Amino acid sequence: MGDTTCSLHPYFKIHDGKVDEWKANTEKFYEVTKSEPGMVNYGFSFSDDGVAHCRESYKSGADVLTHLGNVDGLLKSALGISDLLRLEFHGPPSEVKVVKEALAPLGAQFFSLDGNGIKR
Repeated sequence: MGDTTCSLHPYFKIHDGKVDEWKANTEKFYEVTKSEPGMVNYGFSFSDDGVAHCRESYKSGADVLTHLGNVDGLLKSALGISDLLRLEFHGPPSEVKVVKEALAPLGAQFFSLDGNGIKR
């Protein structure tokens, strides 16, 4: 069996003058997420024009939903000082079904893995 990891890719446009506050809030996201057993990797990156991206992967769609529940309040705070530009979910078709109802209202775009991915 190939790679079945589920990844979530949100992109946020940080409001003018709020970059430092947004970056400081990432510490709270890290604190909550580091104890999630289904988390594979998690980290933030930033562009020079004020866009934040969270690079995050989980063992299953259910783990994605657990994470979203855990960071709900933090995410609402982040959306007070940024706008969600784009949200992608990548995973096996069976896991797309698991998360679709929860992520579709956020405008998520869903990508199904082709089953030939390589995982070490």
